[in-house]
Amino acid sequence: MNRVALSAEDVPLPEWSKTLKSYTGKVLAELGKDKWDLSILLCGDKTITKLNRQYRGKDESTDILSFALDEGLLFPAAGKGNSCRRLPGDIVISLDTLRENARRFKISEDEELRRLLIHGILHLDGMDHVSNKKTEPMLSLQEEILAKLSGESIINTIHKRGYA
Repeated sequence: MNRVALSAEDVPLPEWSKTLKSYTGKVLAELGKDKWDLSILLCGDKTITKLNRQYRGKDESTDILSFALDEGLLFPAAGKGNSCRRLPGDIVISLDTLRENARRFKISEDEELRRLLIHGILHLDGMDHVSNKKTEPMLSLQEEILAKLSGESIINTIHKRGYA
């Protein structure tokens, strides 16, 4: 069983938070991941710009940051004998940039959120890409998972009311 911790900084925690957790679990299951403890921070451009400057030396906002923990730390699960849990790292998503991306790419905010989440999980799983070409193996897998879970949605009609 996977666990997802969700928090927000400089934006309210959205009403669709539980749905985001559920969708994250479906992505992890699609990838065959089990016993992952994943952390997701939803924020605005102010917070992600600060993190992007601090950790990547880029003084600008971005849509998503993934902070992998050295191939994912394993730790014993309390009271579970030899069972171990995996700490792959943290995902940070700017809801401000997500909205801008959705407008620029002419897609729904929901689709952009699902794509960013899959993208972040793939980075935490050790995948990377050199360019943004769809032929990149990581980006190809990202789109494959997005298509497999196309019947799912996170935001639904709530996105029309903003973050909350």
